[in-house]
Amino acid sequence: MVPIAIAHHRLAWIHPFADGNGRVARLMTDAMLRRYGINEHGLWSLSRGFAKNADNYKAYLASADEPRRGDPDGRGNLSTSALREFVLYLLSTAVDQVEYMTSLFELPTLSARIDAYITQARRELRPESAKLLKQALAAGELDRGELASITGLHERIARDIARQLLAEGMLVSDSPRGMLRISFPAKVLGWYFPNLYPAGADDQIEKPEVKGKARRPRRRPS
Repeated sequence: MVPIAIAHHRLAWIHPFADGNGRVARLMTDAMLRRYGINEHGLWSLSRGFAKNADNYKAYLASADEPRRGDPDGRGNLSTSALREFVLYLLSTAVDQVEYMTSLFELPTLSARIDAYITQARRELRPESAKLLKQALAAGELDRGELASITGLHERIARDIARQLLAEGMLVSDSPRGMLRISFPAKVLGWYFPNLYPAGADDQIEKPEVKGKARRPRRRPS
């Protein structure tokens, strides 16, 4: 990831467009990560990590724009040590987002949030709905023949619950008789994955400090 982090800064430093350079740099970085098998499925987002403290992100970029700090500071025109600090910042941001998304997908806590959604936000749904959703989450797929045993209800009632969850987009299936899988429509995201968007403050981790005072950014990534 080090070359990708360097490329992120260098593209922003070149500033090839009149507007949108920051967005292009972030899109390019995301595409490069996927190209090399990192975050192929987009389960975490560097852009979300940058958005948690946009001023911090811009300050690291601006610091890496600085001229070389004496002879030991690389061979080019720009500071190698400041670029190293930006790389460390980007890597720590990636780790932060991986750890945050890992915590959101931990089975016990995600199961508890599914329970909360059904019992607090969707009281019109039968509480057994949560059992089907949690089982689909844990097992990956549900056989329609197991619905009654999972819910402890009569087969007809269990199938009615499954049909309602399918209609709501909370379960999905490839065919009318196919296996059932959990899904995450937009309406459940705030309950299943709290504080995901916009980026919040309760998943902060320590970041490496920029040594010295960063100059005022010459450009603002947009």
